[in-house]
Amino acid sequence: MLVAGNWKMFKGPSETVAFFDAFDPPLGVDVVVCPPYVSLARAVGRGVTVYAQNVHWDAEGAYTGEISARMLVELGVEGAIVGHSERRQYFGETDETVARRAEAALDAGLGVIACVGETDDERASGRTEEVLRRQVAVLPRHERLVIAYEPVWAIGTGRTATPAIAQEAHALIKSLHRAPVLYGGSVKPDNAVELMAQTDVDGALVGGASLDPESFRAICVAALV
Repeated sequence: MLVAGNWKMFKGPSETVAFFDAFDPPLGVDVVVCPPYVSLARAVGRGVTVYAQNVHWDAEGAYTGEISARMLVELGVEGAIVGHSERRQYFGETDETVARRAEAALDAGLGVIACVGETDDERASGRTEEVLRRQVAVLPRHERLVIAYEPVWAIGTGRTATPAIAQEAHALIKSLHRAPVLYGGSVKPDNAVELMAQTDVDGALVGGASLDPESFRAICVAALV
C-alpha cells in the first residue's frame, strides 16, 4: 500500500520542519509527502519519500515558474505528481501535457503519480468511463508510474466516492493499465479503512487530511488493516 500526502499550497519551510518533527510514519506502508516547491529541501532527508507537486517536460529553458525533473533529482526529490485536477482546471493542463510531464519525470529516474478523474457533470452525463479511458490511454507504461483516481467532484468538497464507486473506477483503470491505482478525493481517517479495503484500491492520495501529522498517520495506519 502507498499513501501519499499532497499538501498543495500549504506549509512553508518552517511548517514543513514542524510537521516532520511530529510525524511518525508507521512501518509496513509506503509513505510519500508532496510539499510545495519552497519546502522540498526541508522535507528531503527526513525519513519519508518526497515528491514534488508538478514537473516540466523539458530539462531547461525559458519556462518562467516551472521546475525540471533534473532539478528535482539534484535536490533529492524522488518523484512528482502530474495531472492533478486543479492543474487541469486552473492552469490549462491537458492529457497531452500530462503525458509529456510523466515521460520526462520517468526518463529522469523519478517516480510519478498521474491523476485521472471525472467531473460532476461528466459523471452525471454517464461519461465517466469515456473520460477515464481517454486520460489513462496517454499515460506511459512504466514500473515507477502510479495512477491516482481522483473524482473531481470529491476533491476539496467533503464528498467522497462510495467504496463501490471507487472499486468500479479502479477496476476499469486496471483493465486499461497495469499500474497500481490510488484513490483520492476527501480521504479522511474515518473513511480510509473502507476505501483501501477494496480489491483494486492500492492506497490513497490524500489532500487536506495530510496536513495534520496525526490525521495523516491515522490514514497511513488504515492502509495496514
